[in-house]
Amino acid sequence: MAGLMSGFGSFTHAVVRALPQSLAKEALRTGSLEVDLLKAQEEHDKYVSVLKHRLGLEVVELPPRTRALPDCVFVEDAAVVCGDTALITRPGAESRRKETEAMKAALTELGLSIVEMTDESATLDGGDVLFTGREFFVGLSMRTNQRGAEILADAFKDYAVSTVPVQDRLHLKSFCSMAGPGLIAIGASEAAQKALKIMQQMSDHNYDKLTLPDDLAANCVYMNLPSKGDVLLHCTPEEFPESAKVFEKLKDHMLIPVSNQEKVKVDGALTCCSVLVNRKKNI
Repeated sequence: MAGLMSGFGSFTHAVVRALPQSLAKEALRTGSLEVDLLKAQEEHDKYVSVLKHRLGLEVVELPPRTRALPDCVFVEDAAVVCGDTALITRPGAESRRKETEAMKAALTELGLSIVEMTDESATLDGGDVLFTGREFFVGLSMRTNQRGAEILADAFKDYAVSTVPVQDRLHLKSFCSMAGPGLIAIGASEAAQKALKIMQQMSDHNYDKLTLPDDLAANCVYMNLPSKGDVLLHCTPEEFPESAKVFEKLKDHMLIPVSNQEKVKVDGALTCCSVLVNRKKNI
């Protein structure tokens, strides 16, 4: 495993986007809770600060396009980056399609090889894409369809791509993510466990699992960084006390609780707010 997984989680850059004023009122959402824009801004600033100052990543911050793109802070949906290739997606919500323009420009500037999803029958949100270091799982959801998954498979030919039906949740990563090499963080709900079973059946690999009592807490950000080792950004004890205790068992990880109480009201999770890239410094 070590050989294949040795570079898993290595990143040098993070692409983020400023939080637009229109997020609170106009961002898409499945719930009806009111967003406190000031708190959401504080949360996002802390998230970006952790990436930049605590972890030392080069942070590329895109402008917010305030009115037109209320969801644009959730950059993960606009691109899937693996190795030197960036697939610019075609988000499932039509109102979000223009978010990809600034992302494409930023990733082009970082020297990545760009593949664009131009097929108008395809939809793909990055939030539905789980890369394990060995293969891709793509959630077929309200936002991502089979054609989108096929184009992703075409863009990343070195890896197997399996599709997983996602029911009752926005994205595949609404209840799972990678918490380390070969370690899948997964929510305890019936929907999450069913999806995990499908992933296990489709895969030729064995994964360890970290089961979290709360589905949303299973969305965490794993990195393996020089001089820091295994790093995990995860939910705070204020949000999900029981799940936070589970993360605390990962003794070998540098654990960084990051609050996401406001952005979760518009279906944003921790992985949603950055696109992580591994490039040589100062290209």
